[in-house]
Amino acid sequence: MSDALIETIDTPDGTFTVLADTDGAVLASGWTADDAAVLGRIHPSLRPETVRRSTTAAVDAVRAYYAGELTAVVDVPVRQLGTELQGRGWEALRRIRPGAPLSYTAFAAALGAPSAVRAAASICARNAPALFVPCHRVLRGDGSLGGFAWGVDVKRRLLAREAAV
Repeated sequence: MSDALIETIDTPDGTFTVLADTDGAVLASGWTADDAAVLGRIHPSLRPETVRRSTTAAVDAVRAYYAGELTAVVDVPVRQLGTELQGRGWEALRRIRPGAPLSYTAFAAALGAPSAVRAAASICARNAPALFVPCHRVLRGDGSLGGFAWGVDVKRRLLAREAAV
């Protein structure tokens, strides 16, 4: 990959940065203004050689999400590279409905690997295009939040927003 676009906007949950391929697929995103932190989330073989500031179509979906269209972000194409199980997991995360989070155990079962709870958690941890692949919708078995790359406070606010709609 040679070129990518990066755009940063303000959201109710803080600064949000999107890094997208020139074809519009989101490679990585998160609640930060630190471009390097977003770039660091991308699989090395997908990292762009050059990054330039520009508008991205994906940001329109982020704005729609924050305006109450909670499913707008899962229609945006994403590009990640991982194992077969990770790929299936990232696709499955996009099918979790807003306001209906799953436990890591239920997420592992949905992947057809009910004993792979640690792998399910790893799929969430390695997810680069946060929000577009809503890994924040997976919780610990006791209902507690667990971790989130962009902070538990952001995860809590996202889940509260989704539960309210």
